[in-house]
Amino acid sequence: MAEYINIRGQSIEVVASDPANPTLGQIWYNSTSNTLKGLGVSVGSWSSGGNLNTSRLYPVATGTQTATLSATGDDPSPGQTGAAVESYDGSTWTSLSNAPLARRLAAGAGTQTASLIFGGHIPGQPTEQSTTTEEYDGSTWTTGGAMTNKRNQFWGNGVQTAALAVAGANPPGYFNQTEEYDGSTWTAGGNMITARYQHTSFGTQTAAIGVGGVTSVLIANSEQYDGTSWTAGNASNTARNLASAFGSQTNGILALGATPPVTGETEEYNGITWTISPASLGTARYGAGGTGPTGSTGIVAGGNGPTGATEEWTGPAPQTKTITAS
Repeated sequence: MAEYINIRGQSIEVVASDPANPTLGQIWYNSTSNTLKGLGVSVGSWSSGGNLNTSRLYPVATGTQTATLSATGDDPSPGQTGAAVESYDGSTWTSLSNAPLARRLAAGAGTQTASLIFGGHIPGQPTEQSTTTEEYDGSTWTTGGAMTNKRNQFWGNGVQTAALAVAGANPPGYFNQTEEYDGSTWTAGGNMITARYQHTSFGTQTAAIGVGGVTSVLIANSEQYDGTSWTAGNASNTARNLASAFGSQTNGILALGATPPVTGETEEYNGITWTISPASLGTARYGAGGTGPTGSTGIVAGGNGPTGATEEWTGPAPQTKTITAS
């Protein structure tokens, strides 16, 4: 008969202090604190940031969690579209000079100091959408190349010299056209499989995800873009419109929306599967600006109300945990 010592598995290391660089799944006993510990993975979470100075619905957001630009959108005056611009340093929003063109439901791409705004709805012209592109260098706005298709209620991603505009609406219709920007000129990209508006997308010009939105009904399907063509991906768990999204094609976040009802629900994307996070935003909303390079760190600001509420996302990460009896 085999002895227990030979079949009971690997012994647990006893240490006086926690290992400096443990591996995921490693377990040890800390003899100083008399606790059993291991390295696991934390869940993602939202935390409150500083409020925008000007509460806004449908703003454009570009950059990172600690260096964000928020621009345009509907300001607190009923039906009044604004041109306000603010920068965020990870704790405080600072008001900057207005953008040249007031607009709403536009899209954006880039960083805080190398940003784009394009498309959108022009105030006072209910059926007139914009093709105008504006570039920001951290202090000055200049006019870039005009888009081919007028559109609003769409999403953009990428950087200032390699941006993507995805589907959208030119009321009363909506479409599936994609356009790519090279820093001066917009050209046609591959068409989405499903035409839609009020959707979201994230990633880069050559590795993007488009998800959700509206056709004749609210949809949850997603598509992946490789710089040439769109292919069908898995559907998100919740069909939603006017949501916010950020991240990469293999590590993304989809949050909030006007599903209905208005929600703060968050989904995490790993390149294949959408998973509902246990963490929801503190303020359920739709029409917020969202940005971030990966699903590990991102930010959403503004939204219906309008509100100036800002929330910061921290994704799942390795974390030392004390193991206790359940």
